[in-house]
Amino acid sequence: MSTNDDAIEKRVGDALRESGATVATAESCTGGLIGSLLTDVPGSSDYFDRGLVTYSYDAKMEHVGVTREALDEHGAVSEPVARQMARGVRDAAGTTWSVATTGIAGPAGGTEDKPVGTVFIGVAHAGEWGSGESYSSVARHEFDGSRQEIKAKIARQALSDLFVELE
Repeated sequence: MSTNDDAIEKRVGDALRESGATVATAESCTGGLIGSLLTDVPGSSDYFDRGLVTYSYDAKMEHVGVTREALDEHGAVSEPVARQMARGVRDAAGTTWSVATTGIAGPAGGTEDKPVGTVFIGVAHAGEWGSGESYSSVARHEFDGSRQEIKAKIARQALSDLFVELE
């Protein structure tokens, strides 16, 4: 928990509130930490709609619309799955924005292509109907540290990625 006025969760909250926008989260490897950070800010109910922890394949398919094909072909820790998670939670919640995480927090589970600390963070925006302005983006990051440190770094990076899009 941070009391720093410049904390990323406060900056994101201020940007969302100022623009009248809302956000929802779909988290896998972060297990709800992004939602926790967002709700650490007083008044976050003005812009935070919901946070889903979709840890299993079944949860990703059932709650945020990730396709079986994406999971089969790319695995849960992948760009297509992060994109589908972000789009799915945005659309299910009806929010302006969403952020999603899927990664490997460790200490085991990494591979040569996707070492421990690998995460894909998806951000999705809903434009006005008919505007063609809806989009999603995904970024891959890698972090070092213990499982708890990696999860915390991913959660803050996810908010940073969202903040960049909000600007």
